Amino acid sequence: MELNLISWVTVLILGLIWVVNLVLKRVNIWLYESKLGVKRHNLPPGDLGLPLIGNMWSFLRAFKSDNPDSFINSFFIRFGKTGIYKAFMFGSPSIIVTTAETCRKVLNDDEHFKPGWPLSTAELIGRKSFVSISYEDHKRLRKITSAPINGHEALTKYIEYIEDIVITDLDKWSRMGEIEFLTHLRKLTFRIIMYIFLSSESEPVMEALEREYTKLNYGVRSMAINIPGFAYHKARKARKRLVAVFQSIIDERRALKRDGVAIRAKKDMMDALLEVEDENRRKLTDEEIIDLLVMYLNAGHESSGHTLMWATVLLQQNPEFMQKAKAEQEEIVKRRPAGQKGLTLKETRQMTYLSQVVDETLRWLTFSFVVFREAISDVKINGYTIPQGWKVLVWFRTCHLDPEIWPEPMKFNPSRWNDLVPRAGTFLPFGAGSRLCPGNDLAKLEILIFLHYFLLNYRLERVNPDCAVQYLPHRRPKDNCLAKVIKI
Repeated sequence: MELNLISWVTVLILGLIWVVNLVLKRVNIWLYESKLGVKRHNLPPGDLGLPLIGNMWSFLRAFKSDNPDSFINSFFIRFGKTGIYKAFMFGSPSIIVTTAETCRKVLNDDEHFKPGWPLSTAELIGRKSFVSISYEDHKRLRKITSAPINGHEALTKYIEYIEDIVITDLDKWSRMGEIEFLTHLRKLTFRIIMYIFLSSESEPVMEALEREYTKLNYGVRSMAINIPGFAYHKARKARKRLVAVFQSIIDERRALKRDGVAIRAKKDMMDALLEVEDENRRKLTDEEIIDLLVMYLNAGHESSGHTLMWATVLLQQNPEFMQKAKAEQEEIVKRRPAGQKGLTLKETRQMTYLSQVVDETLRWLTFSFVVFREAISDVKINGYTIPQGWKVLVWFRTCHLDPEIWPEPMKFNPSRWNDLVPRAGTFLPFGAGSRLCPGNDLAKLEILIFLHYFLLNYRLERVNPDCAVQYLPHRRPKDNCLAKVIKI
């Protein structure tokens, strides 16, 4: 009798759990799909997960494991390789696009898609930065800032400064013993971007700002949980301190101009942003300038620092590629006219094989594995409807790691780029369309100059070559690549 009772209770509990689970799985469907009417029948395959959490638990579990692609692979296994799936991500009903063709369509369609970054990203980078502003404002601000960063004259001018930092820092690191290679590379790239925007070479100021940016970056892709101890809360405090520093710089520059004090001959990006006017003679507000600075200084050093570390590590792990890249650099130096000191922009454009190394690193690493858009109106892609207001996650990792496009995708192989012109949508390290990263040429220049001097004069000896890797917010060794820089 007692056994029968226990059995019935067990069955009842299991039944209740099954019912509760079924109800919970339908909450997001009732909240977000039911209001679509007949359009819901044209949604892509997928699931919206549990209330509030959505699919974030499985996403975080995958990206905190050694197999981050298990998250998106679970959609392939359950729903087939349709290239487009519904999900609930970062607090919003979303559509994930995973093929080169669907990614290309979304990134190039400014009529139907606008930026759709999560609340945490929009708040931390700024409502007036490129990640949030409209297409027209983006076009205007991009025009203002692109030439001073990516223009031929600007890049030529920056080479000497980048060289000086690289040569000095490599020599210093070689005398320091064990260092966190990634940490020092991030400091190097931060100093470069600081010089371009603020002409600041004060070591204490740069170190303090770089520490705040590290906290900011950890919160950018996190859930917007503003509670002490969470990454977003720490990042908000870091942004507040950054805004205070930038506001004081703006106030000082404005005061100097108002008082007629002569400012240095070299104008940096801060000067340009303070002076620029649109066709209606409207100047940028302090908020617009600060948000642009927060965005550019964050994006301008994080991606370059990580790419430099992985390019160096991957070359060191593959001696045949390293030797080929080094031979190319030696040949460039050998052909140099007598009396020439340092690299020229023309020489960096002769680095054919080293450019392949950089492109292969960018593909293999996929620093930004996803970008966010939002549907301005209902859009049809591949026969499926993307509803107005839903987020669209453009999943770069699947484009860069598709074995049908890139054979043995996890294998680092610069030679795969021999005479290769990637098909549209298959290679997206800097995005695509009108919102292509405005600092892409400067970033590649930094990387080429660093690798040039490293290959000619140094090698890397990692302390923990088998160190585990973490994937959030970006792929990195957990020890930040603890290593010795050895002078040859």
